[in-house]
Amino acid sequence: MKTIDFIAIKVWECVTQSIRKLRTDEGGIGTVEMILILVVLIGLVLIFKEKLSDLVGSIFDTIESQSNSV
Repeated sequence: MKTIDFIAIKVWECVTQSIRKLRTDEGGIGTVEMILILVVLIGLVLIFKEKLSDLVGSIFDTIESQSNSV
């Protein structure tokens, strides 16, 4: 397994575990929790930046080609 895939899996597990804890917490989301969620999301975007840009590019290419056929 690639190192990046392993890291992404571990990050995803941490995020899902944190979300489960937040759903059972009666106190609501605090500032620290919100910052941690944002840091994880930004980290995921940075890790998968190239794949995300390729995906968005292919989606826009598909939209453009289909809109030209209409």
